[in-house]
Amino acid sequence: MNENRNPEHKIAIVTGGASGLGYAIAEKFVQEDIRTIIIGRNEEKLKAAKEKLGSLCAAISFDLTELGQIPALVESIHREFGKIDILVNNAGINQKKAFTEVTDEDFQRILLTNLTAVFALSREVAKVMIPQGSGAIVNISSMAAQYGIPKVISYSAAKTGVEGMTRAMAVDLSPLGIRVNCVAPGFIATDMSAKAFDSEPERRNKVLSRTPMGKLGEPADVAGAVYFYATAGAKYVTGTILPVDGGNSIGF
Repeated sequence: MNENRNPEHKIAIVTGGASGLGYAIAEKFVQEDIRTIIIGRNEEKLKAAKEKLGSLCAAISFDLTELGQIPALVESIHREFGKIDILVNNAGINQKKAFTEVTDEDFQRILLTNLTAVFALSREVAKVMIPQGSGAIVNISSMAAQYGIPKVISYSAAKTGVEGMTRAMAVDLSPLGIRVNCVAPGFIATDMSAKAFDSEPERRNKVLSRTPMGKLGEPADVAGAVYFYATAGAKYVTGTILPVDGGNSIGF
């Protein structure tokens, strides 16, 4: 039997799964015996992640901004694995730039990866999930959709769009057995955030001062929330946004 088609294993796709939050999510899924396909652009990072994650992980090098290729990608995954139970839309890019300096091209580039590609991939995966009568889609948002953050206009627009799309997708897809939810990470300790905070200590202090729990989160905190949404513990939960932020979004 094709080991990729073991009916006992749930099949998950995690975009941007080779590093940061995506890797933590993939790691949690694999620990919970979910066959996990990580998708990313950087082949070296993908290969390294797959080696660490082990035999339950498959890696696909793919650029999600190639919208026209997404249907064939999903079809090939469906053909190889027989089903898709979980989709985590985690891949995203950011840009810090003064509002008036953001070009139309900048804005469209961020929207393409963070919003349009999420829509296109979800649409194609939904076409697989609908005949199954089951599935879970988990989108990843950001504090940039919860309140205004300076110099991230494109990212804020995209992530706010992701939250709106989560609700609309849930209304369309939940009657067909597919739950759609969204995790909004707060400030999480990753290599990327460490670099940002090391260069801007005032930013770090501001973040911590408005976070009631007084500390940064860990990637595993986000992974735990995504796992909840993706599995039976959340079987009556759809169309919701869960901030995993130590209270940052309600902090004073």
